[in-house]
Amino acid sequence: MSEDPHAWETATRLIRGGTMRTAFNETSEALFLTQSFVYDTAESAVARFNGEEPGYVYSRFANPTVQMFEDRLALLEGAQSCRAQTSGMAAVHAALMGLLRAGDHLVAGRALFGSCRWIVAEWLPRFGVETTMVDATDLKAWEDAIRPNTKVFLIETPANPLLEITDIAAVSKLAKAAGAKVVVDNVFATPIFQKPLELGADVVVYSATKHIDGQGRVLGGAILGQTELLDEAYRDMLRHTGPALSPFNAWVLLKGLETLDLRVRRQTETAAVLADLVADHAKTQRIFYPFRKDHPQYAVAKAQMSGGGSLLAFDLGSRQAAFNFLNALEIVDISNNLGDAKSMATHPPTTTHRAVPEAERLAIGVTEGTVRVSVGLEDVRDLSRDIARALDAA
Repeated sequence: MSEDPHAWETATRLIRGGTMRTAFNETSEALFLTQSFVYDTAESAVARFNGEEPGYVYSRFANPTVQMFEDRLALLEGAQSCRAQTSGMAAVHAALMGLLRAGDHLVAGRALFGSCRWIVAEWLPRFGVETTMVDATDLKAWEDAIRPNTKVFLIETPANPLLEITDIAAVSKLAKAAGAKVVVDNVFATPIFQKPLELGADVVVYSATKHIDGQGRVLGGAILGQTELLDEAYRDMLRHTGPALSPFNAWVLLKGLETLDLRVRRQTETAAVLADLVADHAKTQRIFYPFRKDHPQYAVAKAQMSGGGSLLAFDLGSRQAAFNFLNALEIVDISNNLGDAKSMATHPPTTTHRAVPEAERLAIGVTEGTVRVSVGLEDVRDLSRDIARALDAA
């Protein structure tokens, strides 16, 4: 009797899930750096292209290394299928474009990563898709935004950069009643701490560049959901438009998945300590961390997440104070990335959200004094000293 991977615990899924060994019985997953594949006969080529014979035809369509990454991440997420993408934004873009047509309507939370917001506000309308952005914490706002042609709800939770929390189950219930699909960007929570599909979402997207890689090496993204939906919405679009993940990047991401649980839990333990340190400092005007009781959506966060995550944000009152803080850091890097083994801090109004109009930034609470910190794997004592010193300089 063989083991059922679906019965494995998270740590085992991250190490063993999706593994395919060649005739050489290698320990580490094989890296297939090939563009195409060969066939024993002309008839075999016909059968593979017709889907009548198992096997690969072209790495833009599928690749053994990429498939191992897709299968492992799907097993971790609790999804039937996964489609790997070149980056997180490629995943968000494809996830929406595959579900929408001209004349359709999309509703999204207004607290979005800058590039996600650009797709919603600027890109989709060019193709005849109507879009509405709402306060994602207000269930009635989602309900009031529904139209007869509403086809997709887009949720980013926790949202970038202030970790705003959306009630996935409640919004999904509204969407189902309206006949709309729910797409959740789960990158901040990671698949370790939040399972959107279990809460009613239809599609989950990731920037694998963040925690899944976790060591600043490669770009990658993923779309996950039920096989029937992913085949119907994305199969042909992805085959013909070609946002295929590099096999090398997929191999690196497979190695990242092996340590994802260990890294994210350690980072989260440290983040909770640093959130309290920042909150207690006189220079801090406001702190945002999902598992602190002063977070506006603390109850929702505790209900749908099993950990607070590795990100925190806070307001120091002015751009100069924020810059003083960033420039005083000696261990933490100034960088717009997140989810890395190295701790990083950024000023969202001038980096990740600089293209968002000022009035809209302020409406979601992103002030000139906002700082976002991605907590890494350094010792909590060293990070505490570095953060405290920088706060003093603010």
